[in-house]
Amino acid sequence: MAVAATVSSREEEKTLQELTIPILLADRVINSAQEAESFKQDCSDLAKQVERLSQLLRSTVRLVSTTPSIYDRPLRLIASDISKNLDRALTLVRKCKHSGVLRHVFSIISTADFRKVSNLLESSIGDMKWLLSIFESDGGTYLSLPPIACNDPILAWVWSHISTIQMGQPKDRVDAANELASLARDSDRNKKMIVKEGGILPCLKLLKEGPSPEAQIAAANALFNIATDQERVRLIVVCLGVPIIVGVLGDSPMKVQIVVANLVASMAELDPYAQEEFMRETVNRPLVSLLSIDLDLDVAKNQSAKTSIHSLVQMNKELSYNNIRYNNGHSSDGNSHHRKEREMETPEVRLKLKVSCALALWKLSKGSVSNSRKITETKGLLCLAKIIEHEKGELQLNCLMTVSEIVAVAESNDDLRRAAFKTNWPPAKAVLNQLLRVIQEESDPKLQIPAIRSIGCLARTFPARETRIIAPLVAQLGNRNVDVATEVAISLGKFVSPDNFNCSQHSKAIIEFDGVQPLMKLIRNGDRARMHGLVLLCYLALNSGNSKALEQVRALNALEGAARPVIAQHPELRDLLAKAIHHLTLYQAGAHPHRQSFAS
Repeated sequence: MAVAATVSSREEEKTLQELTIPILLADRVINSAQEAESFKQDCSDLAKQVERLSQLLRSTVRLVSTTPSIYDRPLRLIASDISKNLDRALTLVRKCKHSGVLRHVFSIISTADFRKVSNLLESSIGDMKWLLSIFESDGGTYLSLPPIACNDPILAWVWSHISTIQMGQPKDRVDAANELASLARDSDRNKKMIVKEGGILPCLKLLKEGPSPEAQIAAANALFNIATDQERVRLIVVCLGVPIIVGVLGDSPMKVQIVVANLVASMAELDPYAQEEFMRETVNRPLVSLLSIDLDLDVAKNQSAKTSIHSLVQMNKELSYNNIRYNNGHSSDGNSHHRKEREMETPEVRLKLKVSCALALWKLSKGSVSNSRKITETKGLLCLAKIIEHEKGELQLNCLMTVSEIVAVAESNDDLRRAAFKTNWPPAKAVLNQLLRVIQEESDPKLQIPAIRSIGCLARTFPARETRIIAPLVAQLGNRNVDVATEVAISLGKFVSPDNFNCSQHSKAIIEFDGVQPLMKLIRNGDRARMHGLVLLCYLALNSGNSKALEQVRALNALEGAARPVIAQHPELRDLLAKAIHHLTLYQAGAHPHRQSFAS
């Protein structure tokens, strides 16, 4: 608070300093006009204009001195413009101090010069009147235009809305934030202007201190519409917006939490740095806690006796949320100020909140080891599994995509994979069961593809005896949807890749589950299906080259026929195809060495 007060004081001093310059210039113009020896009437008229302008400037000084946290962006720009106009006026009236021959020697002055300067001063007076009308109206939104913004009315509206958000009455602040959100939604230029004119900090302040849920929703929507690229997201982070956002998410009415969760999702998707900042503020805790409302996550009592005591103790420890506190001092669930309001919310609002929280977790986990680890270290995995099992539509899809992103990260991070996806760990088992169920029972490719992809990412986790994983995948190799079948080929390729310690056993399982025949059909499809299908076929040939199933479908002929066109488009497959063809020639009758000559 002391630091904020110091910063505010410095800003006020700077603003007063910038107002001092045109006030001093105004005094000098008036004095010089009184000393004029030619064009006395014109100089007198200018002096009257400058006197009016000086009064307005002094009124503004008094206002700035007595108004805390005044919005000074338009004030500074207008003060700078007034200084330029007064400087021109001063130059003009000084030329009028000489008369007769001297006047003609030093300069030639005409009535037109006075008219130009007079018009400039009149514009400055109009700017100051507009500015005072904004400041003195308790921040009410005005859509009238100051002369300085006559060529760009959006600028005046942006100034007016930001000023109202920062200084206005509660209802006016809500309206202004909604107007600012609308302007930001209209164009990228408007977004840049809002940022340039200092609109982020007032919106964050309104979000944090919002006198009503409507005010917080309006502020969050404005920030959401402004932060549509990485640069503007980063500015919110730099303005220390992340702790504010997480704090509001943790303890607000559900309707506010929905728009704030959407803001988290958008920021996390656009900027990896924002992802990590949200992780540091443990945003996963309120998100998972809100996602798990109405869910029974106490699974320890249902576990097999084979589960170790240590595992049960650890799991119960991770599932316990009663003692978790956020950095902002709010409890994670039960002690929230808005608990009663949440309990009375409609099922539609509760569902919408869960959808938004699941979306935020999806975007936070994408490509982020730290966020994925945070989610798996809590009740996140179990919560996601339960929702995938019992929900439908957008909520189910968002949770499935979150799992897909977490396992994609775990695929390339051994520590995360071993910690979060141990085969005997109850939350991991629950997730796996749901992935298999989706693959087998769902018919929507939007659900099947992330589930299939997730199983592939975990390929190195499964022991050779875990054939229940292979069978559902093989069954989908013949799926009528080519994208689904191709994703199966990619996932099975990870099971039988040389990088997988159990590749030979998995290859045998694929063949035993009659996977060769549908695989041969797949490689007759488009380029992507053919490429991934051939990779899987090559791995099967290398691991089980003596298989009768491969011989019966003439796998060798298929590889030879596809080799040249595939290598032309995917030269990285040259060595793999050559090795597979060479390996099959060792087992299949009638093979000749020239068959792999394409690889030379």
